Amino acid sequence: MPPLPHRIGIIGGSGLYNIEGFENQKWRTVKTPFGVASDQLLTGTLAGREVVFLPRHGRGHRILPSELNHRANIWAMKKLGAQWIISVSAVGSLQKKYKPCDIVLIDQFLDRTKQSANHTFFGNGIVGHVAFADPICEELRQLLLKSARRKKVRVHNGGTYVNMEGPAFSTRAESLTNHRLKYDVIGMTNLGEAKCAREAEIAYATMAMITDYDCWKTDEAHVTVEMVIDNLNRNAATAQAVLAEVLPRIPVAPADWPCHAALKNAIMTDRKYWPAKTKKALEPILKKYL
Repeated sequence: MPPLPHRIGIIGGSGLYNIEGFENQKWRTVKTPFGVASDQLLTGTLAGREVVFLPRHGRGHRILPSELNHRANIWAMKKLGAQWIISVSAVGSLQKKYKPCDIVLIDQFLDRTKQSANHTFFGNGIVGHVAFADPICEELRQLLLKSARRKKVRVHNGGTYVNMEGPAFSTRAESLTNHRLKYDVIGMTNLGEAKCAREAEIAYATMAMITDYDCWKTDEAHVTVEMVIDNLNRNAATAQAVLAEVLPRIPVAPADWPCHAALKNAIMTDRKYWPAKTKKALEPILKKYL
């Protein structure tokens, strides 16, 4: 069996796979031991690099944030050879300086979900504890920062992403609390992706695309679906430009950033106790440790 290409993964809104120059497109169904991914995955070439794209909420936006199967999504990415993942994500701004249509290249998360059991591949007989103090791949984040600046878009270097559960937007009390605590943006999707990507030894970074001011800023209109969709469309063009600029700058394999060895000292269970079923399920992730 020929080796897999070392692909760059992109997870984002459905419109992103219409990027100009995305060639040799092929939708692929990947069966996973963790259930069904959000959609088929689209492989192809963009800016001279092998890419695999996943519409996070499915084509037609059919999946709630709390329904996302992060394990299946990241497992499928790993199976198709993704060694880097760029997440393009809509977020609300929690501070005045982050304006709609800005990009925030976050470097931290705060977990406000109840989904932690679904944000790990471990369990069922194999115990692993990855380091997650710095949840975003800094090398990939810096490449995105430089590319965004080259494209002359408004970009902010660093920030904390509050991962709420949704699907309702924040109450005003929640939003004001997050604002007063000096958190930066709020969203519903990225923490689970980042945790699973770290365990899968995939370098992961988020382009947080501001769509609104949440509801802490009382002199702004309340966040509505119409407002979010309008800014999503404007953000899509910005994201496409940055992606096309950054892809050629991501190193060609072999991938050897720290995130690509996240499991080196993370697995606590002696191999002789690994259940055969669990080992098989995690084969794409544990391959180099088998």
